Amino acid sequence: MHSKIVIVGGGAGGLELACKLGRRLGPEQVMLVDSRLYHIWKPSLHEVAAGTLDIHQEGLSYQMLAHDNGFTFAYGPMTALDPHARTLTVAAITTAEHEEVLPQRVISFESLVLAVGSTSNYFGVPGAKEHTISLNATEDAERFRLTLLKLLTKAALRKGQGAAPDRGATPASPAPGSTGPGSAGVDIVIIGGGATGVELAAELREATGVYASYGFGHLEAMRDVRITLLEGAPRILAPLPERVSAAALRLLGERAIKVVTNTRVTAIAPDAVTTQEGGRYPSDIVVWAAGIKAPDLLATLGLPTVKGGQLDVAANLAVQGFPYIYGLGDCAFCKGADGKPVPPRAQAAHQQADYLAERFLREAAGKPASTLPYVYRDYGSLVSFGQTSSVGSLMGSLKGLNWFVDGFVARLMYTSLHLMHHQAVLGTVRTAVLALARFLIKRSTPLVKLH
Repeated sequence: MHSKIVIVGGGAGGLELACKLGRRLGPEQVMLVDSRLYHIWKPSLHEVAAGTLDIHQEGLSYQMLAHDNGFTFAYGPMTALDPHARTLTVAAITTAEHEEVLPQRVISFESLVLAVGSTSNYFGVPGAKEHTISLNATEDAERFRLTLLKLLTKAALRKGQGAAPDRGATPASPAPGSTGPGSAGVDIVIIGGGATGVELAAELREATGVYASYGFGHLEAMRDVRITLLEGAPRILAPLPERVSAAALRLLGERAIKVVTNTRVTAIAPDAVTTQEGGRYPSDIVVWAAGIKAPDLLATLGLPTVKGGQLDVAANLAVQGFPYIYGLGDCAFCKGADGKPVPPRAQAAHQQADYLAERFLREAAGKPASTLPYVYRDYGSLVSFGQTSSVGSLMGSLKGLNWFVDGFVARLMYTSLHLMHHQAVLGTVRTAVLALARFLIKRSTPLVKLH
């Protein structure tokens, strides 16, 4: 197999790049490689986990996107790369019964874009990998949702039969009446007070309230579903302005979500999370949202990487020493104009996709490549608090100027980011209009996925 431009990774940046190039250059020149069959915007995974977003309605088929946008899709994980021969290997696809569906393939390319994202960084915490769920992919979010449903079902049955007293979280030692795992109610611990952890906590509170009303009548969500958020920094949403952090803390408090800052997790067991300060937080389910790192695969490709495992890329996003291989998104270490690393955020991947699309299109038209470097522009951050509210800051064109936004207006802005992504990969205004209608319907109708 051969393609002039091969993009590995169908996340936000990689998929947007494939769609924009495919619409202009066609399937003979553009190929997307991914280990999954469908795409979901990663910032929406907390909604999938809570059950407020159905992956079967929201997921976009890569084959459908390839057909509509004019690129070729190769299904399977990349397992090897020969950067000098300009070939990569895509593993075979087999069924659960080990029947081969697609054979191993070797794909040659003229230009390669690696957009393989990131994975969880557990920082060596004992039990973190074994006893937590990270929201890195749709299957992680779906596993969380199904586990939560099972726990809620069991708790509702116990409440209906007259269960033991609730246990509650304990700062240093079990509280009086604590019964440990198996008591009535569900204890959810979220480790990491960044956007993922905060958004998941808020979405879970909203979703569990609906679950209690429509499927688990014996549960009182605010009392029986106990959510604890643990953060090592002095405040949640530490990279964002203090006003945004304070507003987020207030909104979490209104939702009866316990927030503990300045605490470091030292061990995770099947039934509890322990912190350096001596705290012990009973847990039925734990989410790890405390950090990310580059996929281990990158270290095996024969390309230069930095200490954190990311690809070491130049100002034009080309991998150092390999001008025909590019890094995009979380997997690439790129410095901004201020000398600081570009943050692993969706808006950075979106901007990098635009930058590379222009570069490849100029090249295809026979024009000299632009000598301008990629420049990251921070347009602010928005954090979702369920289906009706958000909070965040918008950056102005003047240095240091930003505006605080919250409530329904911020929620509309948050939704518009999702719509922009849909428009980028589908190329139609109609899709954006339908998505906006869906948002307005969800705002007035409490829906959760109960199966």
